[in-house]
Amino acid sequence: MTPQQVGRIARVLRHRQRLRQVDVAHRAGVSRLTVMKLEAGQAGGLTLNGIAAVFQGLGGRIDLRPMWQGAALDRLLDEGHARLSGRMLEILGREGWATELEVTFSVYGDRGSIDILAWHAASRTLLVVEIKTELGSVEGLLRPLDVKCRLARDIARDRFGWQPARVGRLVIMPEDSTVRRQVSRHARIVDVSLPHRSREVRQWLRSPHGQLAGLWFLSEVRSTNLTRSPSAVRRIRPAMPRSPGPI
Repeated sequence: MTPQQVGRIARVLRHRQRLRQVDVAHRAGVSRLTVMKLEAGQAGGLTLNGIAAVFQGLGGRIDLRPMWQGAALDRLLDEGHARLSGRMLEILGREGWATELEVTFSVYGDRGSIDILAWHAASRTLLVVEIKTELGSVEGLLRPLDVKCRLARDIARDRFGWQPARVGRLVIMPEDSTVRRQVSRHARIVDVSLPHRSREVRQWLRSPHGQLAGLWFLSEVRSTNLTRSPSAVRRIRPAMPRSPGPI
């Protein structure tokens, strides 16, 4: 939707409610100039908060959906989610875990989906894996995770016949500097709720004893095996110039 279309919608909503621009500005807590620019299709110089406030003042709301090359950018987040899920499934399978993907549930009003539910039969350990490509809010991460872990034992028993002795929780996020900064801003809460990190998580996955509450920054790309011998490193040398042929 273009700024001009957004402006026309705002103007139609205002006229329908028989409001002046100054009335909308008062409701929204913005200047009349903001309302005037928005209706004129000149939203480029306005803040998103200002635009959202105007629509709230009109009884509406703004649903922002970025686009790129004709596609909604939330698809890129979905692709990142899928890559992280694939990497985690690969790791779990290598360590002997059985896995179920996208396990939905609806129990007494609690509804949702567990990204990966993993089962380690030898130790009777259940693992709830949450895949996140970014950290929107700490509460939006931890509260649903608590619900999933609380219900996971019954879901595993009723759906798959697993009888867990313990339930671990693990949040997977991409190895990305921006995501790390998002997490570091809430470090005091995250470190208490999810204290275990990559080395502890790897050890636990190999031998799951005790409780796990972890956050793992995982690369979306499988690392290649590198030789440990420096002498085995292949060096690329510049090509030697060819000697000129006979004239």
